[in-house]
Amino acid sequence: MDSRVKAVTFRVGAFRRRIAWVFGLQFLIVAIVCILGIYNVAPTALVIAVIVLTTAIAWFATRREWRPVRALARLVNRWDGQQLDPDALHLDQMSTHTDADVASLARGLHGFATRIANYNQRERNFTRDASHELRSPLTVIKMSVDMLAEEEGLSDFGARSVSRIKRAAREMEVLVEALLILARETDSVTDHERFIVNDVLVRQLESARELLTGRPIVLVLEESARFALEGSAQAFSVLCWQLIRNACQQTEQGSVVISVTHGAVSVSNHADPPIPGDNSRPLRVHGADRHGFELAIAQRISDRFGWPLELHTRIGEENIARIRFPHPLPANAPGGG
Repeated sequence: MDSRVKAVTFRVGAFRRRIAWVFGLQFLIVAIVCILGIYNVAPTALVIAVIVLTTAIAWFATRREWRPVRALARLVNRWDGQQLDPDALHLDQMSTHTDADVASLARGLHGFATRIANYNQRERNFTRDASHELRSPLTVIKMSVDMLAEEEGLSDFGARSVSRIKRAAREMEVLVEALLILARETDSVTDHERFIVNDVLVRQLESARELLTGRPIVLVLEESARFALEGSAQAFSVLCWQLIRNACQQTEQGSVVISVTHGAVSVSNHADPPIPGDNSRPLRVHGADRHGFELAIAQRISDRFGWPLELHTRIGEENIARIRFPHPLPANAPGGG
């Protein structure tokens, strides 16, 4: 904090004392003019005028004394929990007549805002640096796997291993993209592009089906509406992939249904009932016991872009994740694609 602020000495109870003086003087003046009016020393009109005038002066004086508290209240009310400029408190401009309680509140809010800002900056720097460092080895892994998949005489076990490595690399690539989205500044140009939700989902499902090869899960896209959005198509794609992946994690076999309605996209898992007489039990593969890491990433992205995420569970262990978009656009809007 600025050394000039530390050097200022604030008086405890100064606000209460000044308010007491204001209302004390008002009471004294009103009492005097009332007595003068009772003994007909002053006319009634003058008594009323003095009472109104002293009340107005008392109100303005109280309003002036309350100004620092009102400024802090407006600042906190505008704070969305993400960004708060500590310098907006203007602690170095506070008057020496400011009450010590108000100054203490301002100092505490300044320190809290500074810690939050520093924490957010450290988190963004770490996420951005870690994501960039992961991109290079991921590229090497993907290129090596593609070359290995073309190797002649590769055994079935080797082919399955290559497929698993390719799937894991793709999942890590999507995770890195999600981290980069969360670390990116909010005023990025890509956050204001126009895209059609249905088209992005079709491309996303094509990639997801490749990763689900060999698993008894079917991806179904139900389109009862088409609409566009203004935002980040990449963020929307990553958000939907996290929800699809989470639904697949919760389903041993069955289907994952992606439904598009006007202004909303929902992802639900439908597990197939066990076959009577079949004592075999499908293996829980690909981390089906995860504790919702995909949902945590999805929640962060939805909060970042203002796309509310709702989670519901129905009878039969059917989990439904629904994203609502407050400002959907027509699919045929200019620039949609």
